[in-house]
Amino acid sequence: MMGDTLRAAAFLDKGGVGKTTTVAHLGVALQEQGLEVLLIDLAGKQGDLSKHLGIWSGYQDEIEDDDAWPNISTVFDDSWSTITKKLGEAATTGLVIETGEGPDLIPAHPGLDTLDAELGNIDDAQERYNRLRNFLDEHVDPLGYDAVLIDLPGLSNNVTYNGLWAARNVIVPVEPGSFEDEQADALQIDLKRIGENFNIGIDLALVLPNKIDTRRTLDREYLETFETKFPDAIAPEHVPYSQDIRNATESGQTAFSLEDPSTTADQAQASYLSASAALLDRLSDKNE
Repeated sequence: MMGDTLRAAAFLDKGGVGKTTTVAHLGVALQEQGLEVLLIDLAGKQGDLSKHLGIWSGYQDEIEDDDAWPNISTVFDDSWSTITKKLGEAATTGLVIETGEGPDLIPAHPGLDTLDAELGNIDDAQERYNRLRNFLDEHVDPLGYDAVLIDLPGLSNNVTYNGLWAARNVIVPVEPGSFEDEQADALQIDLKRIGENFNIGIDLALVLPNKIDTRRTLDREYLETFETKFPDAIAPEHVPYSQDIRNATESGQTAFSLEDPSTTADQAQASYLSASAALLDRLSDKNE
């Protein structure tokens, strides 16, 4: 059984669809609703989620000074149990960095680069894919967060499967385009296959259309397609295309921190808030 901490992971087997932006904004939106939120970046050593929340530079200094130990890749290692026995709760709390926008973050680390291969050397599938879940169950849940959101790589590998196994709930950001549509379809099949192979339930919790420009016929058509294909998971509102969001990302913040947001940025904030409320309801219903 899952604990009281709500969990979801953002994934689509393709990069550049807005997973990191979605995790950052949903995390802030959930925090705005009074939840204590932890974000975990498993998407790769580039630290995009840390950059998005304005903390990458400081953490990069720690990495370069060899001070970023333990780190997110360490929790998958056989030595993690020994580390926690020696350091206690500090082993986990030391991974967590406060952001300026509310959610806390366990940032990505270069150790993630070799993690897929290291996990692949574990013969037993249950043990290989269960490491992140064990970490969340035994070490993160006791910290008292209300929700944990995980940013996964944009490809299917052992790290991704650990995230899916641990979260059991998937957030899928989608953009207008036939490839994204096909990938979302394929993801549903993959989630069913994974669940059947390992006798677990992995649900599509939220499909969030983003970068939508309703002035374009193609965008309107794909929005209708997503609404038809994913009626139980589609977000209440789509996220509009907004240059402000791109600008905010490049400056290390979310749209929620903009001092003078544009109309589209205001609409995006409202969309993320409604999406986070829907996600909260769906995850809460599943945990009951």
